[in-house]
Amino acid sequence: MTYAEAIDFLYGLGFFGARFGLETTRTLAERAGNPQNQLRFIHIAGTNGKGSTCAILESIYRAAGLRVGLFTSPHLVSFRERIQVNRQWISEADLVRLASAVRTHSSKFRLQTVPEPAKAGTPNLDVHPTLFEFVTVMSLRYFAEQKCDLVIWETGLGGRLDATNIVTPLASLITNIQLDHQQWLGNTLAEIAVEKAGIIKPGVPVLTATSEPEALRVIEAAARKNESPLTILNAGRLKAELQAHLPLLGDHQQLNAALALATVDVLQPQIPVRDAQLRKGLAEVNWPGRLQLVTRPGGQQILLDGAHNLAGVEALAVALQQHFPSAKPTLILGILADKDWRPMCARLATLAARTLTVPVASERTAKAAELAAVFRKTSSSVTVECCSLVEALQRTAHDPFVVIAGSLYLVGEALEILAAGTAGVAGERGLNEWGGDRSQLSG
Repeated sequence: MTYAEAIDFLYGLGFFGARFGLETTRTLAERAGNPQNQLRFIHIAGTNGKGSTCAILESIYRAAGLRVGLFTSPHLVSFRERIQVNRQWISEADLVRLASAVRTHSSKFRLQTVPEPAKAGTPNLDVHPTLFEFVTVMSLRYFAEQKCDLVIWETGLGGRLDATNIVTPLASLITNIQLDHQQWLGNTLAEIAVEKAGIIKPGVPVLTATSEPEALRVIEAAARKNESPLTILNAGRLKAELQAHLPLLGDHQQLNAALALATVDVLQPQIPVRDAQLRKGLAEVNWPGRLQLVTRPGGQQILLDGAHNLAGVEALAVALQQHFPSAKPTLILGILADKDWRPMCARLATLAARTLTVPVASERTAKAAELAAVFRKTSSSVTVECCSLVEALQRTAHDPFVVIAGSLYLVGEALEILAAGTAGVAGERGLNEWGGDRSQLSG
């Protein structure tokens, strides 16, 4: 198998869609030798901020001298971004080797996408692994082979029935609870909180920066049921002397950092970290595509942010007012249609001097013309154009300050184009596509 063939194979797993449940992942992991039993984890769920919190924790523990695995999704450009050790992507050769090995185990499943009725009391283990289930086990094999001291482990969607939930971590983190993915996780904060709180394990400390009372009640109840020590955070937890060391823009990143620091405190008995290591770790955090500021050779500044839901757009708006108070940027915006895109557009409409709406390279994209219509309705004084991302970057090449926001898929495409100077093909970004059915959450 070549690398290109391995990527084609992963694309082929898209046939099996997305599924909520743990049995297939557990079975596949068992056939792969249960590599998760050789590892220690910090498991992170939440609506927004999961990836940033993962990046902060990874940087701190790496600064403390640990060999740290990092598992996140989606990726921006390369699928290899999802599986890292000490911030080095998995190599093409290792990805090929592990994809081939885990494919051998997955071939023992029957080629079906929906479970057949099982006998009473007997789980059906014959449903073929989805892409995410497959890659979850593949990453566990890799981290075990690499003898990681700690793995920072991000959920894919929800938590309770997410494939990542087969592990028992040192700590469970829930960054926050907001409305997102309602078609899969529920239409209220309480329903979504039930899914996120599903990562809480008996006796394992749980930490959250959630502030919504409706969601907090669910998390508190789950912690009591599991007899898990609960820590509830607020932004004031981040020590003033450490704030200057955090390079990530935005007040919301201060809260993510506070959650990470509290986790380090809770785990001090198992994994000691000194203050100097904390400062070094914070200072070296790198998390592309989240309020990432790029300065072009001619002096143009481009801010890229995967503000993919209403809470993310609000954080972007606050960050723009805080860090660029006198700027009226040009906005390039693309959003997926399954997001609450109308209020997202309305919130951003008054912040830009000029807006270009673009389609996202996904079958789930919202139409650029429909996004533009919201901008025109909200603010008649703003110039609005519809075009492709490539055209948008060409048309704004001489604008001093450009914000590219919306879907992380769009941000990844923009980073690829900016790096290459030309339009990229879909490449590996298409592996971010998935689907699901909320009815499957009842299992």
